[in-house]
Amino acid sequence: MEPLGSSAKQGKKITLNASTLAMSVMVIVFLVAVIFAANSNAIVGWFVVIISAGWLLLAAFMMFGLKRGADKINNSLREATAAATPRAQSGTVIVDESTSQRDMKLDHSFKIVQVQARVISEQREAAIAESEGMIDRALETIQMTAANARDMIKPAKPMDGEIID
Repeated sequence: MEPLGSSAKQGKKITLNASTLAMSVMVIVFLVAVIFAANSNAIVGWFVVIISAGWLLLAAFMMFGLKRGADKINNSLREATAAATPRAQSGTVIVDESTSQRDMKLDHSFKIVQVQARVISEQREAAIAESEGMIDRALETIQMTAANARDMIKPAKPMDGEIID
């Protein structure tokens, strides 16, 4: 995301220049260490070269790792924005809570009927003495559930009386 009033090119250019400057400094330090170590031909000079090479590798790893991570986050933000745009442009959606609540209750009623139908089929297969009682209770539950569901489907009765303004 870019700050307000700036373009993406300006942000990338500043980041690229800062990272390029940092890497240039690390490369110069490494080269100076190699030149001094080669001129003095001492063990301490080569230790400094190894240490500066390590710092150069660490800086390169951090720079490229952070750049790759920033690119991934930028792509994720673009995808999320693209996914959210159609939903935001679709306009206002009016949700009737009484209808959705009624639909949930009807769905629950149908699930009860499905469970009771499964109980009946299981009890038929079991064919034990208690099966008759279980089947009767399941049928009674189905009847009550169906009656309740039909009451939810029926339209509300119109109100009678005078309209007072």
